[in-house]
Amino acid sequence: MASLQSQSLLGIGSSSIVLARARVQQCLAAASRSHAPLLQANGGRTGLPSSSILNAGNAISFSRRRRKDLRVVAEAAAAGPTKVTPASSGGVSISDVLWPSAGAFLAMAVLGKMDQVVAFKGVSLTIPPLGAVCCVLFSAPDSPAAKKYNMFVAQIGCAALGVLALSLFGPGWLARGAALSACIAFMTITGASHPPAASLPLLFIDGPKFHSLQLWYALFPGAVGCIVLCLIQEVVVYLKKNIKF
Repeated sequence: MASLQSQSLLGIGSSSIVLARARVQQCLAAASRSHAPLLQANGGRTGLPSSSILNAGNAISFSRRRRKDLRVVAEAAAAGPTKVTPASSGGVSISDVLWPSAGAFLAMAVLGKMDQVVAFKGVSLTIPPLGAVCCVLFSAPDSPAAKKYNMFVAQIGCAALGVLALSLFGPGWLARGAALSACIAFMTITGASHPPAASLPLLFIDGPKFHSLQLWYALFPGAVGCIVLCLIQEVVVYLKKNIKF
C-alpha cells in the first residue's frame, strides 16, 4: 500500500513538472509571436520616430524579464515542493522560570549574609554589578558573558583599571570616562566580553567606602562575589535540567 502511494505521489510530481515546463514554453512562444509584428514593421521602415524605437525597446526588455521570471518558476517546479517546518509553539515551563528566580534570591541571601561578616570594614558584597551578573548567569547561562573566563578576566581587569584611573585623575568625569574607555579596550583585546564588569570602575570612583581597598578592589567584592554566584549557578543549572514541571 505504501509503495502504491509513493508511486502515485511520484507520478503526480512528475506530471506537475511536465505541465510547468509546457506552460513556460507556451508563454515564451506567445511572447515571441506578440513582438514579431512589431519587429517586422519596424524593420521595413526608415526614419522611425524616437517614441516608436523607445516603445520597441521597452517591449523587448519586458519580454526578457518575463522570460527570466518564467525560467525561475520552471526551475522551482522542477526542484519539487518545498518542505515547510512549522515553528515550535511550546511556551516557557514553570521550572524555567522558577529555578533561575530562586537562584537569584539565594544568591542575594548568601551575599547579604556575607555582608554581615565584612560590615566592620564598611564595604558590601551586594553591589549593583553583581545583580547584573546574576541575571546573566541564571537567565542566559550559555551566553558569552556567562563564560567563566570572560567573567573573571573582565571583573579583575576592569576593577583594577578603576583603581588606576582614580589614582591618575582623581574623582570626577575624567576618571570615569578614562576608566570606561579603558575597560572596553581591555575586554576587546583580551576577548573577555562581560558587560557587567564595566560598571565596577564607576562604582569605585564614586564610592568613597571602597577607596581604602586600593588594589584589593580588583578581587573584592567583584571577583569574590562571582565565585559565590558561579557555585549557585551550577546548582540552578542542574535543577533546571533534571527537575522539570
